[in-house]
Amino acid sequence: MVSAKILVLLLVGTVVGALVGLVLGDIISRPLLLAIFSGSAATVVASVIRNFKVSSGTLGPEYSPLPYAVIVFAVIASVIASAGAVKLDEAAGLTSPIWIGATAGLLSAILLALLSVTYLTGRKSA
Repeated sequence: MVSAKILVLLLVGTVVGALVGLVLGDIISRPLLLAIFSGSAATVVASVIRNFKVSSGTLGPEYSPLPYAVIVFAVIASVIASAGAVKLDEAAGLTSPIWIGATAGLLSAILLALLSVTYLTGRKSA
């Protein structure tokens, strides 16, 4: 069940990153800046959706919302993930803003998932 929730988080991050890349691709010409905006937006939207689903009880009673500190750390980590996404896309020869945004969103969502699993695992063992 946890892996399905992580897959939803990754899917939301990728879609939001691609949409931000699509919308801002004509406005922002620098790939790194575009990737940072896409990754940060993907992280924030995925975190808000996760916390909304937890507060509405959709995920079950055993889940708690992520604190804002974890979300801030995830946004900071998304900057590094976005830089990695630009280098990954350059190596693959993908220069489309949609691909840059999708890759930045995916890598940022992966780091968000790792941070949230680490936080929740630490809380359960304490």
